[in-house]
Amino acid sequence: MIYIILVGAIAGWLGGKIMKGKGFGILGNIFVGILGSFLGSWLLPILGVSVGSGIISTIFEATLGAIVIIFLSGMIRR
Repeated sequence: MIYIILVGAIAGWLGGKIMKGKGFGILGNIFVGILGSFLGSWLLPILGVSVGSGIISTIFEATLGAIVIIFLSGMIRR
């Protein structure tokens, strides 16, 4: 559980930084990072992308998923 929260926090923070500060605060970033992790681990294999195994690849997948979620939520807000 701590591992999921830690990866979610890192991925949400990175996603917010990459998307130029459009984060959701620490709790929101953790939530977006956890959702992003599920999205990234589902979407990347469908696209034929393999990033390997380990914590770095998990954070990378989660960050990509978080970026997609932040982008889509920004489009919905407008």
